[in-house]
Amino acid sequence: MSSDQSGALAGAAVPSPGLNAEAGDAAENFVQIVDIVKKFGETAAVKGVNLSVKKGELFALLGSSGCGKSTLLRMLAGLESITSGKILIDGEDLAQLPPYRRPVNMMFQSYALFPHMTVEANVAFGLKQEGVPKSELKDRVQTALDLVQMGRFAKRKPHQLSGGQQQRVALARSLVKRPKLLLLDEPMSALDKQIRQRTQIELVNILDKVGVTCMMVTHDQEEAMTMADRLAVMSEGEIIQLGTPHEVYEYPNSRFSAEFIGSTNLFDGNVVEDEPDHVFIETPDLPVRLYVSHGITGPLGMPVTISVRPERIALTRKPPEGAYNWGKGVVTNIAYMGGYSLYHVKLDAGKTVIANVTSLALTEIDPPTWGDEVYVRWSASAGVVLTS
Repeated sequence: MSSDQSGALAGAAVPSPGLNAEAGDAAENFVQIVDIVKKFGETAAVKGVNLSVKKGELFALLGSSGCGKSTLLRMLAGLESITSGKILIDGEDLAQLPPYRRPVNMMFQSYALFPHMTVEANVAFGLKQEGVPKSELKDRVQTALDLVQMGRFAKRKPHQLSGGQQQRVALARSLVKRPKLLLLDEPMSALDKQIRQRTQIELVNILDKVGVTCMMVTHDQEEAMTMADRLAVMSEGEIIQLGTPHEVYEYPNSRFSAEFIGSTNLFDGNVVEDEPDHVFIETPDLPVRLYVSHGITGPLGMPVTISVRPERIALTRKPPEGAYNWGKGVVTNIAYMGGYSLYHVKLDAGKTVIANVTSLALTEIDPPTWGDEVYVRWSASAGVVLTS
């Protein structure tokens, strides 16, 4: 069989490298937010945000109340007007499209289910509004309910369902319309902690099966870290840091990111030696210098902050060997968390350091208790230098 015949049977010609590049670019920039500004009077809620979301990605906007994340989501849905800038989905500019014409569906924090309708009718509502034929409508509704494992509850009313079940119905109602972009506004906030943790994984698996591109808003850092492929940390209408959960947690780019994502210990000091492979910082918080195993760009004497996560800090009763990255203090508090304990150690200089010590590590030492004198130490790779 000739190569021409093979191509014909496959149903498509071999695309050129140029076409592949264009398709790849479209997938990388499936959702584009370009210089978006939103003002309420003289107050800017969103300040010139630029963002690209990949096709099939689950992207989280993370920040405290009032940071602009929900406003940005509402602009995507068409529920808020744009002061300036533009939003494109799959290359289509949304500026001229009313909410009901956009290839977007939004799942609200309250789920917004119709209380007088059955589960089945709630899921079918949007399709009926669009005039979808009955035979197609029935199949699509059943498929959506089966996807979220709610098919056997089709005839129930919302008040006969648990919070987690109501959330699944709301998800089915959003997915049944086959949106190009699904928006989730604080999707787990109405659930208690135990159900929330289980539902997070279930929701990710469902969205992965469907392959829908998803943007979610949350103030819950654990939720964003568990669910998102990538996330953006927002503050005062701006994106502070963008990356994978691992990148943002392990390599915060500012004091704000370091403190907002997880907990951390911060040491202020000044650069006294800066080489390509290391930097030394003097700090009043410790009796020794801080040593970080990478260089930075900046003059000697520059003020910096070192971030060290609690799980990177070891607790010992013996003085550490070495001339850097340790301090001596007294245990002032212990919080038992099951698999680990949080030790609060007040250093001689007055600063309190938090160390996350696993239960396994505690079995290997004589566990310190309140009032005991201990040492804290960490490796050269544990610290991250923050210049802002």
